[in-house]
Amino acid sequence: MLKDIYAKYYYEGNYNCAETMIRAANEYYDLGLHDRDMIALGGFGAGIQTGNTCGAVLAAVSVLSMKYIEAKAHESKDIKPVTTMLMREFKKKYGSVLCRDIKPQSFSPEFRCKNTIEASCDILEQVIEEYEAQKGG
Repeated sequence: MLKDIYAKYYYEGNYNCAETMIRAANEYYDLGLHDRDMIALGGFGAGIQTGNTCGAVLAAVSVLSMKYIEAKAHESKDIKPVTTMLMREFKKKYGSVLCRDIKPQSFSPEFRCKNTIEASCDILEQVIEEYEAQKGG
């Protein structure tokens, strides 16, 4: 499970939520991203550093992009429906996809955003499994 490997990035590597998600997913789903590629998501942590869209959500969308886009998003029949599923599940869990709304529900000083990252791992895996089952793949 994706949730089983995130801790080495979050705690041992001291990465933020977005960096943790993309690094764990890169390993788990064998996305083929290089270290420099994953650095691009660093600014997404803490809700794009402003409490806006949760970095873990944005990283999960990035994982979906890597899995379902060959060259261009508008040429992919998969990216919109699978991303819509992901956003729906986050909103179902937290009522929002905004860091400033999610953080009061799951942040603790001791564990930081651990609960959000674990939920993001679960949601991402669930969405991919359900989407693949719908596709027949």
